[in-house]
Amino acid sequence: MTFCLDTIIIRPQNGQQIENAVILFHGYGGDGNDISTICLNWQRHMPNTVFICPNGHEKCTINPSGFQWFDLTKDDQGYILNESIKAENIIKKFINEVKEEFKLENDKICLSGFSQGCMISLNVGLTSEEKFLCIVGFSGKIIDQQNLRERIKNSTDILMIHGNLDQVVSSTHLLEAKDFFVRNNINIETILIENCDHHIPVEASSKALKYMLKKM
Repeated sequence: MTFCLDTIIIRPQNGQQIENAVILFHGYGGDGNDISTICLNWQRHMPNTVFICPNGHEKCTINPSGFQWFDLTKDDQGYILNESIKAENIIKKFINEVKEEFKLENDKICLSGFSQGCMISLNVGLTSEEKFLCIVGFSGKIIDQQNLRERIKNSTDILMIHGNLDQVVSSTHLLEAKDFFVRNNINIETILIENCDHHIPVEASSKALKYMLKKM
């Protein structure tokens, strides 16, 4: 199948049967190849999982060698929200293609992402008609709490991980997200990584792996 987004696909080794999928969304200015490196360790522990790492549908405005899920060059929350919803619709089409290609339902798919990829994972995951296996987000936040509250359609379980020294997306957003999800009856686990800035350290990757394995 030709997907609507260019994507890196890491299939199970030795032709093992695919039982689950992890779809990873890169950060602002990144690409699927960047985020796919985290899968190398996960794959050893999830032998029946396919890892899918799409490129954003737009070239990044400030880094044309990378991609974006939505534009961040305008300091206009309404504009950012509208652009993110456009991305959601494209990603939902992509997820339906993944489900068809690999014969999987939502409850066998984990959505994960870093920074902007985390933000879009939360919106896509919670506004879809059916629950996903889980959502695992690194260094992200909720784009617009009021808008998301109005559009939530399911209660997919969530893990959010953040570095306490993050100067790109402040770790205060982790606490804000936890409060939001608790108030909206969504199971949320949060982990704050000490001495960590805006990246995914080994500790965060390992804790995410443990969480996903618990859900599978």
